[in-house]
Amino acid sequence: MSDSSSDQVDFASGMAAFEAKHFSRAAQLLSPFAEQGNPEAQHRLAIMYQNGLGMAQHDGLALRWMKAAAENGYAIAQHGLGFMYLEGECVDKNPALAVEWFEKAAAQGLVGSQTTLAMMYEQGNGVEQDIDKANELYRAAGFER
Repeated sequence: MSDSSSDQVDFASGMAAFEAKHFSRAAQLLSPFAEQGNPEAQHRLAIMYQNGLGMAQHDGLALRWMKAAAENGYAIAQHGLGFMYLEGECVDKNPALAVEWFEKAAAQGLVGSQTTLAMMYEQGNGVEQDIDKANELYRAAGFER
């Protein structure tokens, strides 16, 4: 078996272990892929570190891996990083930075980010209050406004 197909098996096994809640096995299998820049693996590691799943909870590593996946353009991680900044989870609260990351994910069509952004514009949280922009985002997310 070539390295490539062996890698694919390891990655698939790591993702399956995560889904089956075998988190320490998932971390062991996915860590090399995260180190190589795979955003899905980075995102899963971030979740495990953030919640102490199969490993000790670690804010710094959760932030590191979520940010790496987000910077690699992974929309779900961009949303996750936005949420970290919005709620002050694993990092100091920073609604303005949250908006930046939610905007990146929303631009990729992530409905959760569009909705969260709409609420932030509606409330003026991290951005200047803008009801028209909020309504536009709600509509983009599929809500009648």
